[in-house]
Amino acid sequence: MGVEGTGPGIEQAFEQAAVALTAIVTDPERVEPAQAVGVLCEASDAELLLVDWLNAVVFEMAARRMLFRRFRVVIDNHRLQGTLWGEPVDRSRHRPAVEVKGATYTELSVSRQADGRWRARCVVDV
Repeated sequence: MGVEGTGPGIEQAFEQAAVALTAIVTDPERVEPAQAVGVLCEASDAELLLVDWLNAVVFEMAARRMLFRRFRVVIDNHRLQGTLWGEPVDRSRHRPAVEVKGATYTELSVSRQADGRWRARCVVDV
């Protein structure tokens, strides 16, 4: 299953890719952004940084048994500082459809489009 995020900057594209990741599991509107969780990722290029970022989100979802709705990303020289806001999974309210296992290198791309907006995408295993 693919995820894609777009935005005026690379950070916003990464944030929207994480929202798309949540949308595979549940409707993001059902998730309350009540608790903040910080993550740090580092990679040699933007594509690998996207995979690391999405896998960090997947890890936090599984380890904390949480779902996330809102994301903030700051990228500086291939180093990403991210904040995820969400809440513990409530099966009756969130109705999770599947569990995302991880981001892959399939269809992996991070690029600036002709209109100046950024797009970040890849396939995730479910």
